[in-house]
Order: sequence, then C-alpha cells, then structure tokens
Amino acid sequence: MLKPVENHSLPRTAAFFDLDKTVIAKSSTLTFSKSFYQGGLINRRAVLRTAYAQFVFLAGGADHDQMERMREYLSALCRGWNVQQVKEIVAETLHDLIDPIIYDEAASLIEEHHAAGRDVVIVSTSGAEVVEPIGELLGADRVVATRMVVGDDGCFTGEVEYYAYGPTKAEAIKELARSEGYDLDRCYAYSDSATDLPMLQSVGHPFAVNPGRALRKEALTRAWPILDFHRPVRLKQRLPAPPRPALVAAAAVGAAAATAGLVWFASRRRAALG
Repeated sequence: MLKPVENHSLPRTAAFFDLDKTVIAKSSTLTFSKSFYQGGLINRRAVLRTAYAQFVFLAGGADHDQMERMREYLSALCRGWNVQQVKEIVAETLHDLIDPIIYDEAASLIEEHHAAGRDVVIVSTSGAEVVEPIGELLGADRVVATRMVVGDDGCFTGEVEYYAYGPTKAEAIKELARSEGYDLDRCYAYSDSATDLPMLQSVGHPFAVNPGRALRKEALTRAWPILDFHRPVRLKQRLPAPPRPALVAAAAVGAAAATAGLVWFASRRRAALG
C-alpha cells in the first residue's frame, strides 16, 4: 500500500493524519470530559451534555447547525479555565483515556511511514492542549491544532485564535510544505470526514478512513482508497520503542495555546469546501 523507503536526494515527504475517528476511536477532547469534571472545570450537567455530543459525533449525525451550536457552547464553557490546570489534567489522564482507543491500523501506518523516512503530522480540529500530548504519545513529528486566546491571567478568554478546520487544514499543510520542503504530490493524508476534503485534495496520496457517507461518496467518485480501522489497541502493545517527542508545527500553527474544550466543533463559515 505504501511506497518504499524514501530516496533522500528527493524532496521530503510527510503523512498527514486527522485525529478523531481516524487515529483514535473517539473525539479526543470529549473523552476528557469526566476528567475535567473531576478537576472542577465543568459540572455534572456539562458532563452529560458532552456525553451526548460524543454519541452524536460517533454516530456521524451532527450537521453544521448542531456543530455550530455546540462549538459556541463549548467555547463559552471553557472561558476562564486555567490553561496550566487543563494541561495537568490531560497529562495525568492521557494514558488511561487515550492509549486504549488508538486504532491498531493507524499505529501500524505511523510505523510504516516513519520506516519509509516520512514525517508524521497530526492535523486536528481539536484543541492543541489535547492534541499535542496525543501527538507526542503517538510519536508524531509535528502537530497542527486549534488554538484559543489566553488572557494575561493564564486563562482562556473563550475566543478562538486559530481554527484547524476544513480549508484551514489544507492551508496549514501547504505552509508546512513550504517551510519543511515537503513534496505534496508524494505526501499522504488520512481522514474520516468530508470536511477534510481540502486536506485530502492537497496531497498525491489521499485515503478515506472509516468515512462518513459524504466522504465515502467522494472517495468512490475520485477512486481514493477506503480504509476500515476498527481495532483499538494500547499503544505500548503496538510500538515497542518509546515514541519520539512531538514537535509543534511552526508557521500556520505557531505556539500552542488551545482549549481542550473547543475541539472538533467548527464554524459554518469554515465549512465551505474548496
């Protein structure tokens, strides 16, 4: 399925992975809702609401109006959260919550791409406070994620600084290609969602992973490979060597300062596909 080891006299290449339902079996940020509750960041009602959002997300039934309403709700919910506290909660619960829901097939692909000399980049709409530790756990070389504005008091203001969603993901990939010297025609991309069509279209080797109806239709029309990931596995059982530290992507993403509360929900103004 993958090309052989890279000829390093050629331009560099990378494999770009969406995170939620592509590398892991759930929404990365919603998975932490119980931990945020135990840490005093949200109340029981918010836990129930995020549990419902997780169900809708997994069922693939959320339309753009529902996503926008939930995005606004979570953006307001995280206002005033202390960034350092969010980081500590994620760090303390990362292995217990995320390790068991990593797809075995995705872990294998990450291994294969690294063995072939390609960088691995996680490109996720989830907040950087969640995505960066997960990227490090996976051994990703770079991470692109949503960022929230942080006030002088070290807390989230509830405003969004950068959305890693839809066309913005493709822009980030192109910026990385310029800064890192990637040949996008020889790069790979993986996603489950039609909102990532711009990202998939920007590389020479796009793959639809567990695609929803809209992406499946597009993949069949464009003759893109469709992959079925369905075996969650603990990463330590799949990768014997300690993962390499993740590097945060510069340029399009800059320094990390994103909320664990915003995540995959996105604005309709970002929903137009290129």
